[in-house]
Amino acid sequence: MRLIAVCLTILLPMITTASAATKAERRGLAFAESNCARCHAIGRTGDSRLKQAPPFRSLHVRYPIESLAEAFAEGIYTGHSDMPAFELDPDQINDLLAYLKSLE
Repeated sequence: MRLIAVCLTILLPMITTASAATKAERRGLAFAESNCARCHAIGRTGDSRLKQAPPFRSLHVRYPIESLAEAFAEGIYTGHSDMPAFELDPDQINDLLAYLKSLE
């Protein structure tokens, strides 16, 4: 019984947070899981798998999240070969920005 109470204490905030996310935030998370998680930490905790890849939860410190829309539309190109080139469509941009804003 005590184990169940401990599990609920840990899991309930996660379930509440996940269910409170908007559809756009969930789609943005799905995009990040599919395209970004192999290098970046995309959640509220954890280290990026690739050291030079900033965790998504810290992007708002480096850039105003809204300012990333243009970069996402024109294509994200970096100075290192590990980062693939991405050009997102407007819906993907809105979803990913919504997810990034949810991490602030």
